[in-house]
Amino acid sequence: MILKYYELNKLNSANQFILFHGKNSGLKNEEIEKLRNRFHSNITNYDEKQIIENKEKFLETLLNGSLFDEGKTIVINRVSDKIYNIIEELDEKKINDITFVFNAEILDKKSKIRNFFEKSKNKYISVAFYPDNNDTLSKLANNFLSKKKISLSRENINLVISKCNNDRQNLIGELEKISLFLLGKKTISSEEVMQLVNLAENHSINELINFCLAKNRKQTLNILNDNNYSNEDCFLIIRTMLRKSKSLLNLAKKFKDNNSLDDTINSAKPPIFWKDKEVVKQQIKYWTADNIVKLIEEINQIETTLKKYSMNNINFVSNFLLEKSN
Repeated sequence: MILKYYELNKLNSANQFILFHGKNSGLKNEEIEKLRNRFHSNITNYDEKQIIENKEKFLETLLNGSLFDEGKTIVINRVSDKIYNIIEELDEKKINDITFVFNAEILDKKSKIRNFFEKSKNKYISVAFYPDNNDTLSKLANNFLSKKKISLSRENINLVISKCNNDRQNLIGELEKISLFLLGKKTISSEEVMQLVNLAENHSINELINFCLAKNRKQTLNILNDNNYSNEDCFLIIRTMLRKSKSLLNLAKKFKDNNSLDDTINSAKPPIFWKDKEVVKQQIKYWTADNIVKLIEEINQIETTLKKYSMNNINFVSNFLLEKSN
């Protein structure tokens, strides 16, 4: 059965299986939070890969009720047609006390799981989440700025909106940075807004570089495997790594002077968004200023190499990232 996202208030505990599909992760997260509040439950998150690799353990956990105290809404992320058979098993088990949300990216109309949810009735619900448009994002921005009592020109609002990749989650993240920057200040210039807004890059690429610089090889490898990066994306990956490395170099120099991670993070300009603080702390621990200088030199050399050769760029870049994440 197909529902619009604003019709989700029709759901009740009988709607056990819900498919969210589309690129608007911010709106998805809002609706998941509403489901949590409506059903008075906590959220337990899984990744499809976790479920598939540990199917028997997952099903056993559900059946013995060990999750019931933690929450009765289970969100399974990065969903694809691979999980179709497991959904059938969950239905056969008749687990009546848990609402399952299957969170997918864009699903083709021929997708097996999408077709199943759309053509089924009652407890199988399919909800598409399309990218936000400029009008929606503009209203969200104005509401945020009004609540925070922040004055921002229309030109600067439009600038932030243009960099958020049509996703409200990205928009709110950038507005939060501006809000933090304005603590103790009354105004912000267009140049400062330009420096703060860094979402021209793909969100997954930001995560990829963050984990790489934090020496988290497992997460770096997971993101590389989960995203179908093209040869053209390689330049964006390398330039994102260059920008973040330069920022990390400044932080490493400050840390060498004050020997305090918290002081270094809190004094960063532009401010580091709260959700990135822990991963940046890891980066500072693993990289000295001298090592970062060498890394920047290597990145520049790699960009020159990419411009000369176009074959298998993504393999070349992936190997470089995995080497640096060790």
